[in-house]
Amino acid sequence: MSDIPKEQLARQLGDGVRALGLEILPDATTRLLDYLALLAKWNRTHNLTAVRDPAEMVTRHLLDSLAVVPYVRGPRVADLGSGGGLPGIPLACALPACEFVLIESRDKKCQFLRHATAALGLGNVQVARSRIEEYRPQGKFDTLVARALADLPTLLQVSEHLWGPGGRFLAMKGTRPDAELARLPAQYKLVNVEPLLVPGLQAERHLVIIEQPAV
Repeated sequence: MSDIPKEQLARQLGDGVRALGLEILPDATTRLLDYLALLAKWNRTHNLTAVRDPAEMVTRHLLDSLAVVPYVRGPRVADLGSGGGLPGIPLACALPACEFVLIESRDKKCQFLRHATAALGLGNVQVARSRIEEYRPQGKFDTLVARALADLPTLLQVSEHLWGPGGRFLAMKGTRPDAELARLPAQYKLVNVEPLLVPGLQAERHLVIIEQPAV
């Protein structure tokens, strides 16, 4: 993946996971680092991420994704606009008991997602090539998660048909999105806006937690 030894990246990841207060299995750590190697390889031709430095990828991709683990409800989770698999693949590595569907409309990115999930042996992940608003799953979802995808009102509008009973929406944002929060539709309940402290990241991160529409 780079001139940085894999052992050094593994230490960085392990330290970050502990700083987040998480416990993940050793095979999950291996899968996470193998995922980064695949991401870096495909990125040369598919432009999956603007981040090129492997150590920065550990921080900005793996740890940033894993920071939302405590807020995920299973068993069914959808990653909306998954792109290169973030946060869905890191979450699937850390939460093997949950079932993940990575929803992505762009064919080249779906090719990567299918290759990566097969290469990593992630049996708890499916890839759906579809626009969010057009996707019709066999079952609803307990958690919907989106990372820097669109504004909150738009996200809620295109995904409302995917919510399961008692479900929740996790919107991963940078700075606190107060202007978007002010435009939330009345039928949605804002549970909290959690500041996230991502180890090694000198930038703001917030997680917006929204409950399912009132019936």
